[in-house]
Amino acid sequence: MNPGRWFTGSLQRLGYWWPRAKPLGQRGEAEAARFLEKKGYIIVARSDRMRHGELDLVAVDQRTVVFVEVKTRRSHDAGHPADAVDEDKQRRLTRLALMYLKRHHLLEYPARFDVVAVTWADDDREPVIEHYENAFPAVGQWQLFS
Repeated sequence: MNPGRWFTGSLQRLGYWWPRAKPLGQRGEAEAARFLEKKGYIIVARSDRMRHGELDLVAVDQRTVVFVEVKTRRSHDAGHPADAVDEDKQRRLTRLALMYLKRHHLLEYPARFDVVAVTWADDDREPVIEHYENAFPAVGQWQLFS
């Protein structure tokens, strides 16, 4: 049993409010969105859930629809965060992007896939953010332009 969880739960049962930190992934997505907005992107959707999965961020960069996959890690011990966007993940993101474009009648606009890698160690105030524009092409039978 996690002693911190027990302590927090006990205080809440006694009527004390104890703030819970957002999960690392949510904090990473929020920082990635802020980072992209500073670069001039317009964030049009966050955590857009569909039947087959979720798009982390959907943004507009000039006239291009950008599907942003955000990967957040505490360290690089298990590899770089961007390495988690493997071919299977790319295939799922391609399918989700096509569904999004169809749903919002945006098929005539150019689209691309970006990856934002966020490394946020427990003792760091600010994360390290790396942005990979046009990180991969559309993959699989749901390719956007084939």
